[in-house]
Amino acid sequence: MFKSIFSNSFGILISRVTGLGRDILMTSVLGANMWSDIFLMAFKFPNLFRRIFAEGSFTQSFMPSYIASRQKSVFAVAIFIRFMAVIIGFSLIVTLFPAFFTKLLAWDWNADLIAKTAPLTTINFWYLDLIFIVTFLGTLLQHKEHFFTTAFSTVWLNIAMIVTLMLFAHSDPKTIVYALSFSILVGGVLQVVTHLYSIRQQGLMKLLIGGWKYRKTKDVKAEESKFSSLFFPSVLGNSTAQIASFIDTSLASFLAAGSVSYLFYANRVFQLPFAIIALAITTALFPTIAKAIKNENHTLAYRNLHKSFWLLSALLGISVLGGVLLAEPIVWLLFERGAFTIQDTHNTANVLMMYMVGLLPFGLAKLFSLYLYAMHKHIKAAKIAAISLIINIICSVILMKPLGAAGLALAGSIGGAVQMVLTIKEVGWSIFFDLLKTRFTLYFILGTIGIGIAFYALNNFLLHLIR
Repeated sequence: MFKSIFSNSFGILISRVTGLGRDILMTSVLGANMWSDIFLMAFKFPNLFRRIFAEGSFTQSFMPSYIASRQKSVFAVAIFIRFMAVIIGFSLIVTLFPAFFTKLLAWDWNADLIAKTAPLTTINFWYLDLIFIVTFLGTLLQHKEHFFTTAFSTVWLNIAMIVTLMLFAHSDPKTIVYALSFSILVGGVLQVVTHLYSIRQQGLMKLLIGGWKYRKTKDVKAEESKFSSLFFPSVLGNSTAQIASFIDTSLASFLAAGSVSYLFYANRVFQLPFAIIALAITTALFPTIAKAIKNENHTLAYRNLHKSFWLLSALLGISVLGGVLLAEPIVWLLFERGAFTIQDTHNTANVLMMYMVGLLPFGLAKLFSLYLYAMHKHIKAAKIAAISLIINIICSVILMKPLGAAGLALAGSIGGAVQMVLTIKEVGWSIFFDLLKTRFTLYFILGTIGIGIAFYALNNFLLHLIR
């Protein structure tokens, strides 16, 4: 299990580091202004659907159904064809009516801004088609406990965007954002090619060919129906963070210019420890848990939970302290250059602190929700997610006026805390308290105090140095 976690985490680390490099270069070239907001808004739309449909929701509903299927190859191909047809159809609709869908994102933008953004929305949205192929192939690789390819593949997207930024660094902003949009499609194609290579290396190409060949002779309608009953609750259960981010972006369009960019850049920093630690651990853990529960080996499932809980808590706890106490030096180091000003640093740091407060709750909610999905409790997970989303939206509306973009980030953290509490309650408080009844709880408390003091002193030293 830890070998899988390490390979997954290492791949994500490379991907996220190159992603930060991409964002650092983008802030230097574009800054935080109208054109950066336009590009990020256009890129936000496919990213929203990518994270809702093509990533967590699909994997966590497909994996248990795939494990239980008696006709794995035919079932896999049947699901792929169904999803691919829907996504292509949706992409065509967005292509025909880009202004309408752009307006859904930016309620308060005027006609001129919508007109500038709409063509970019069309280009960017086709990335969703490519990334679904990546997600489907990646899920098959995860079943074989091969995680590195999917974790690493985003590097190709980042490289394509970095090369584009370097080539067009001295062009006008409009040319830059169009070039970036096309580079996203190039990155998507490279991700698909990488996964096809790994599929062949893992001996899965025959499975896909066989599924296509026998798709009309094998009846998997009952399995498809079971998958559908799991998928749509899984969409809601996995998409609260993305829907909340979508709403935050829309609400930020009512705030001062640059607010959309502050949220984006701060969230990019937040996503680094969340992906490297929380996503890496839970992604590597899920196939093991799903197989153990299918075989009714609950002892093995909960033993893996015990092993993962304290590793996750310790690493995320350190990240929270670093993100909150060292927010300004982190943003200064990563972004403050070129068109990104000192005021942009202060504003982004405030947003980052509010995001980081929710890092540990989001991570623990992700960990415990694995058991709900592995036990086919997708509807229960969806209900929990819906409650946390409603609370998130209410808090966003309340906090955005007094705190600005930072209030939107804090509302997300509050929603994550609610989701964590309700998820643990459903899995069982007795299981959670059994995890706490160890010496590691004392180590965690003492370590938090010591590291917190050290980070506080380091922050004062760095602020004196850089300011």
